[in-house]
Order: sequence, then C-alpha cells, then structure tokens
Amino acid sequence: MLRPVPDTDGAPFWEYAAQGELRVQACAACGELRFPPRPCCPHCQSFESQWRPVSGRGRVWSYVVAHPPLLPDYAAQAPYNVVVVELDEAPRIRLVGNLVAGAGQPLGSFPPESLRIGARVRAVFHDGLPQWVPERP
Repeated sequence: MLRPVPDTDGAPFWEYAAQGELRVQACAACGELRFPPRPCCPHCQSFESQWRPVSGRGRVWSYVVAHPPLLPDYAAQAPYNVVVVELDEAPRIRLVGNLVAGAGQPLGSFPPESLRIGARVRAVFHDGLPQWVPERP
C-alpha cells in the first residue's frame, strides 16, 4: 500500500497523525486555518505558522467508490471509498481519506451503498494515517 511522502511543509501533519492527533496549519499572525500546509499565509502573507488541533469532526463533502482495475494491492480490497471531508472548524478545509466501519478496519469495510453526501463523520487513526468513521448520534 502506498504511504504518504511528507514534504517540509506537511511533515508536522503526519507527525501529529502518528500520535493520533488531527492538526492543521494556522497563520500565527492572522489565525486563519489553512490546508494544504504552505510556507506563506494566503490571507495576510505572513510566514509565521503554528499547528492547531481540530476536533476531527466534519461531513462528507464528496466521495468516489473505486472498482478494479486498480493496482494489485488495491484491487484486492475493492470496492472501497475515497471521501472528501469538510471540517467543522474550517469549512474551506477538506481532507481526503477513507470512510471505514471502525478504527483500523480495512478499506472496504464501510458499505458503498451507505455513503451519503453530508453524512457526519469523525477522524480516527490507524497506523499513523487518518481515517473517517460515521459519527454516532
């Protein structure tokens, strides 16, 4: 399975994820949250930044269900979903991942027919990677 290849700006995201924390980059000058991480704030052009924890709660903004033909390791797990999640704290920030039935469950563990735009989800972590699970009322 493919693993993330962190760059200098994004490395802290993956370090926090490995600790089970979802954090996003914020401008230390104006406070604006931003993702993907970058050296300069697009709002005030400051080069000062910090990493702020977020709740990990959001909603499915979009999704796709992958079917074969795929790379062999992925084909064995298909069909599986890839979701785009809009964070509650920052609706302009959207993270990509997989919606699974529970933390550590395989890619195809959430039934594709149950996917819905707008579904409430929360972040969980497995093997240093963020995943998404349905938020229970």
